[in-house]
Amino acid sequence: MASRDPASDQLVNFKKSLKDSPGYITTKYGAPVGVKTAIQTVGKDGPLLLQDSEFLDEISSFDRERIPERVVHAKGAGAFGYFEVTHDITKYSAAKIFESIGKQTPLAVRFSTVGGESGSADTVRDPRGFAVKFYTDDGIWDLVGNNTPIFFIRDASLFASFIHTQKRNPATHLKDADMFWDFMTLRPETMHQLIYTYGDRGIPDGYRHMNGYGSHTFKLVNAQGVSHWVKFHYKTNQGIKNLPVEKANELAASDPDYSIRDLYNAIAKGDFPSWTFYIQVMTMAQAETAKFNPFDMTKVWPHSEYPLIPVGKIVLNKNPTNYFAEVEQIAFSPSNMPPGIEASPDKMLQGRLFAYSDTHRHRLGANYLQIPVNCPFRVTVANYQRDGPQTINHQNGCPNYFPNSFSGPQECPRAQRMQPRWNVSGDVGRYDNGQTEDNFSQATILYQKVFSDAEKERLVQNLVGHLKDAAGFIQERGIKLFAQIHPDLGSKVAAGLAPYKKYHANL
Repeated sequence: MASRDPASDQLVNFKKSLKDSPGYITTKYGAPVGVKTAIQTVGKDGPLLLQDSEFLDEISSFDRERIPERVVHAKGAGAFGYFEVTHDITKYSAAKIFESIGKQTPLAVRFSTVGGESGSADTVRDPRGFAVKFYTDDGIWDLVGNNTPIFFIRDASLFASFIHTQKRNPATHLKDADMFWDFMTLRPETMHQLIYTYGDRGIPDGYRHMNGYGSHTFKLVNAQGVSHWVKFHYKTNQGIKNLPVEKANELAASDPDYSIRDLYNAIAKGDFPSWTFYIQVMTMAQAETAKFNPFDMTKVWPHSEYPLIPVGKIVLNKNPTNYFAEVEQIAFSPSNMPPGIEASPDKMLQGRLFAYSDTHRHRLGANYLQIPVNCPFRVTVANYQRDGPQTINHQNGCPNYFPNSFSGPQECPRAQRMQPRWNVSGDVGRYDNGQTEDNFSQATILYQKVFSDAEKERLVQNLVGHLKDAAGFIQERGIKLFAQIHPDLGSKVAAGLAPYKKYHANL
């Protein structure tokens, strides 16, 4: 027989790993099962009995095997490893994870596609989620980003609508080009991310050959209470590799789980993927005078002005032992930040601080942070929260109210020092800067100065290949926006769409 890869041999290797007898089948309540191949019935061919607790135990469990699918990032792969500090950044942050060179912190990573369902193909054109869970000495730090440094929108109020356009038409239950392109062309802020997504990096070759980004702006606070704004980057040490459209389509049919398989097999073979971790730093004063909004998620910070500062490395060296327990149930939230790391006024981040934890409470239950893969196992959780479904940590006889006189946990002075006050002022209102913000200059730089001539041609082909299915008036709107990025891009997209015009009447 030809040799098989580690993913194919998982069951074979599991059997080889057993040192003892596999033991006996039991029910969930631990009782041994004597006959697994027959239900309990009245006579040989009679009806089953409600008293067959072994069958009821199994079928009731089977009925509940699937938890609600993630609204976004439903399809993904996970792995475990560590973060190691290689450069001192304590002048920027007093977070324990950065406290000394050589310090290692265990972590989990989940990679994912964004818009598709759990059974969708890994090789679709879509941003890729790149979420990292650091199990730090001060609790969980979840850095929840993508493989691009920017995003389609800048305000969380539009997030639900944006995601709806990536999903299915509620009437036809089909993906709908009109929905997608109607939204995109009505919100010019999407243009920067669209150029990324329809460029070569829109279909990475697996998860090992792509960069990761925290995407948002965050705040680091040092031991003296001094704050800096930062962006987080992790650059792949395997080198950037992307899939041509033809190869991606072929894999979607022949191996829709290509990226999951590639990651699992690489780690199983000892070819541990790694990324170099960097930060960009902006002072509070620089943020006040910056030529662009540093909290706008649709924009990058130019490296010429805010260079990458090396921090450490991420290494993945362990596959999950059970996908459901360690990948499907892993739950990331940008609100999980230890002392020394804080949120910024980034409007998308502000919305995500609530949304992610809220969806986990819906998907996994109120006590999802007590599930082992989500548990901050390096610290003892002590608080005044109690009970609810699936509570494991009952905190024994500790009082459940604060303040108290009975040795309940106290406030942490160190954490308090790392939460400095900062001034905000302004009139309360809803500020949509969509018409006044610069939505095009960074997209122009990406197209004109970063993309090669060959990449520009592929970008046009990819845009035309999808936009051709939208209504004619939406196509026209798209052409005008692409022309604002660069006249050459607009004219080439228009020429590519010309053969399809007759199929779309303008409205």
